[in-house]
Amino acid sequence: MTRALLTTPFSAASTTDEVLAGHDLTGIRAVVTGASSGLGAESARALAAAGAQVTLAVRNTEAGAATAAAIARSVGAAPAVVPLDLADRSSVTRFVESWSGPLHLLLANAGVVSGGLERTAEGWELQFATNHLGHFGLVTGLRRALGAGAADRGAARVVVVSSTAHMRADVDLDDLHFDRRAYDPQIAYAQSKTANSLFAVGVTQRWAQDGIVANTVNPGGVATGLQRNFTQSQKDSLAAAEAAGVFTYKTVEQGAATSMVAAVDPRLASSGGHYLDDCQEAYEVPDDADLADHPHGVKAWALDPDRADRLWRVSTQLLCA
Repeated sequence: MTRALLTTPFSAASTTDEVLAGHDLTGIRAVVTGASSGLGAESARALAAAGAQVTLAVRNTEAGAATAAAIARSVGAAPAVVPLDLADRSSVTRFVESWSGPLHLLLANAGVVSGGLERTAEGWELQFATNHLGHFGLVTGLRRALGAGAADRGAARVVVVSSTAHMRADVDLDDLHFDRRAYDPQIAYAQSKTANSLFAVGVTQRWAQDGIVANTVNPGGVATGLQRNFTQSQKDSLAAAEAAGVFTYKTVEQGAATSMVAAVDPRLASSGGHYLDDCQEAYEVPDDADLADHPHGVKAWALDPDRADRLWRVSTQLLCA
């Protein structure tokens, strides 16, 4: 019997404040990565406005401090600012080691887009290393804190920001870092976004029995600093997708609303591995489905539990090497 998809009263036009209306997050400790601008900054502001104790995990602490000051002026509560460079394993380790006490919500929002092949010190392809491996190390490193959060409140949530781009490519588990394939930045970004969804499946597979679940969100088309490194080809592709009706640009308040659904919807406190789009659970489409025909779907490869398990084991091996 097919499970009914989760629906909410919200839509693509809903905003963060509309989703959080009536929710009191006092006592909730939340970490938002990539929170110095764009979707991350708006998510942090909205959570703080609802009473959460928010930590901005940011690569640029000067920009993070400016965002924290703006949030304080807006809602009267200043988030903490802690440095975090997801492409630097030592930075992730320092963040994990600096954390003390329970953690109730981790919003894995940060991401990079590269216009050409860039590698980390380990030789890892930068987009996969940042968008997936960095968050994998952060979340698994904070496993105990999330467990304490679940014990404290009955549940702890991980929200992972993916993208419609995941529909362009599965994760190539035999060549994650383009050591053998010709490099295509759009395919590299796409596989990192598929990995984001598989990671949420993996977290839920392993930790749901301890009260920790993860869900994936697609914010939709939002003009943010993420596009600053787009090549002309990527810009042309985005323009063509918009013209074809694959997406309509949202404000950051609308784009971050789906993250807030994953953060507060009571049904998602104990149910994970879902992919949300426009504040609803997306319907699954075959791996050969065309993006233009299913702009609000999720590819089967992004929800496959076996692939999620294999990606988890490969990621663990890479970070433990």
